[in-house]
Amino acid sequence: MKHIPRKRFGQNFLTDQAVLHDIIRAIDPKPDDTMVEIGPGLGAMTRLLLASLKQLHVVELDRDLVARLQKNFDPARLIVHAGDALQFDFAALPTTPACKLRVVGNLPYNISSPLLFHLAQMAPQVQDQHFMLQKEVVERMVAAPGSKTYGRLSVMLQWRYQMELLFIVPPTAFDPPPRVESAIVRMMPILQPLACNQAKLEQVVLKAFSQRRKVLRNCVAGMFTENELIDAGVNPQARPETVPLEQFVALANRLG
Repeated sequence: MKHIPRKRFGQNFLTDQAVLHDIIRAIDPKPDDTMVEIGPGLGAMTRLLLASLKQLHVVELDRDLVARLQKNFDPARLIVHAGDALQFDFAALPTTPACKLRVVGNLPYNISSPLLFHLAQMAPQVQDQHFMLQKEVVERMVAAPGSKTYGRLSVMLQWRYQMELLFIVPPTAFDPPPRVESAIVRMMPILQPLACNQAKLEQVVLKAFSQRRKVLRNCVAGMFTENELIDAGVNPQARPETVPLEQFVALANRLG
């Protein structure tokens, strides 16, 4: 029975075999990897991953797809977790310091940013992450200071990860085709991120980018004085999109 993609779950199923094999080559799964796939859908990538892995965990929200996966795959090799990836406890999956978690998936575009922040909380337990996302989102993730796409997502994720846009995936690779281009991103957790309280960094970055067109002094008024910005090595006249990660960290470390 054919599954009808559900808009409310952001379902666009990758069907292009050439693209699927390109993704598998980028991930390079090894038999003993502890790997979890988010949003396996109809199992196109799942099947290719299992060709190399002894076992694979998947997290799927759609009950119909959960039933289909449980029916079509060996339950000893495919461990299906039914539920919302935003609520899923990835830290509960079996890992060791020598065998960290590898996370992959075609992320639903409607929850991609909150899901990335959710996963960032457990970055120390992760070896790497390979995701298909809307190209625009990946461009924001990897953007350098001074770029129009550099913003909150760039700063917060670059604090925790080294990231690389691997290649673009056209809408024609999906069923149904999305209205936007997609991209594959590789995310490697930074073992020792710049010392900083995450909540304070988030607070500074959120306020700084709340008014992108204003200079930083005006954006963070009430949080820092002009002299405090200067003392932290930050130009008060700079626009938020030109301020590098290191300077946001310096400001976060000055918050009381």
